[in-house]
Amino acid sequence: MSKIKTAYFCQSCGYESTKWVGKCPSCQQWNTFIEELIQKDAKKQTANDWQSYHSDNSPKKTLALNEVITKETYRVETSDKELNRVLGGGIVPGSIVLVAGEPGIGKSTLFLQMGLQLKDAIVLYISGEESEQQIKMRADRLHSNKNLPSPNENFYLLTEISTQVIFNEIKKLRPDLIIVDSIQTLQSPFIDSSPGSVSQLKECAAEFQQFAKETNTPVFLIGHITKEGSIAGPKLLEHMVDTVLQFEGDRHYAYRILRTLKNRFGSTSELGIYEMTDSGMTAVANPSEILITQKEDQLSGIAIAATIEGQRPLLIEVQALVTQSVYGTPQRTVTGFDLRRLQLLLAVLEKRGGFHFGMKDVFLNIAGGIKVEDPSIDLAVLSALLSSYEDVPIPHHICFAGEVGLSGEIRAVNRIEQRIAEAEKLGFEKIIVSKYSQKGLDKKRIKIEVVSMSRVEEVYRHLF
Repeated sequence: MSKIKTAYFCQSCGYESTKWVGKCPSCQQWNTFIEELIQKDAKKQTANDWQSYHSDNSPKKTLALNEVITKETYRVETSDKELNRVLGGGIVPGSIVLVAGEPGIGKSTLFLQMGLQLKDAIVLYISGEESEQQIKMRADRLHSNKNLPSPNENFYLLTEISTQVIFNEIKKLRPDLIIVDSIQTLQSPFIDSSPGSVSQLKECAAEFQQFAKETNTPVFLIGHITKEGSIAGPKLLEHMVDTVLQFEGDRHYAYRILRTLKNRFGSTSELGIYEMTDSGMTAVANPSEILITQKEDQLSGIAIAATIEGQRPLLIEVQALVTQSVYGTPQRTVTGFDLRRLQLLLAVLEKRGGFHFGMKDVFLNIAGGIKVEDPSIDLAVLSALLSSYEDVPIPHHICFAGEVGLSGEIRAVNRIEQRIAEAEKLGFEKIIVSKYSQKGLDKKRIKIEVVSMSRVEEVYRHLF
């Protein structure tokens, strides 16, 4: 009997089945199975042999753990300090990095710019979406700015979607870095299904993973996202790569955020901030200044929070608006903050402070279009809510750093010295922190006034 030439794949998690089922046994989603053609001709499939790619490749054999020689990981540093930070200090040879983001957010621009600025390296840019002329036009636009260095002369383009042709060209060129734009457009000849399908994504990613590991060549895979915001394709794709980067940001703002979701060579809490300009993506050296709105008049409902993303302290502006509700059910609308966290803080104010938000509409916004998960901004959110509730502005020179507990206590946050130093650097005169953050704090070196409090009621009395 002939082998099965079709299979059913779950479009949510990549689960494979020989027959159609209504509910996926793996991710429990309904109606996600789609039939796809798989391996058509077994004779076509010949494994890529990368043994001769580098002369220093030794034959594989079983080793005892004690026999493995450890050495410091060498990293290729790019001219982009933000990208170096997000990757954990630079590009690790042999690593495979998946970069995802919304269309038009700047993925292709950033990595074309990175490849052009990488000196003394042969870079191959593989595009399945654009022609050579389109990429050349973008490269000319990137280097129209006189301040940018001269482009890399060893930068090569390949517009192709067949992985067999791509790997034949790679064997001829022997590049030091490969950028694939995008993984959803590639097609392996061993799988007879359309580009972007689950089976094609798995096969193409596996081929590039094998190439990266066996030749010690770093590979960047640019990927698409679904309308829900998750990375398109099976979850297996994220497991196969070493690093997953997510490009975020509102297209109505000029600022973009590169966030690490997974990193085998560094921290997963790092953040890179860019500004989209006519001459490409520009790294933002001091993001606190752009995240705080410059205004002349004092306005109610605004508080400044001292937060930390990865190793970097940031000062961000929290904006709140509390109005009388005209509907039966009051509205709770948030941008850049967790809605359930807001409901928790409103419940604390109702129970511990006696403020009646039950008949009020509450709108909360984190200025600058960024999303914050650090619980240390609780105190600033709470202060902005109270400021809008009382319609009394908070003075410009005050910022906040503290987590709020369910009983109304202000809890300590980590690395308080870095937060205080960032507030002092930007000219703030006072920072309100938890009373329990005083341990190990050297007040002699701090010029800014540090006000420590333990309860939400104390903050209200101090501000209003």
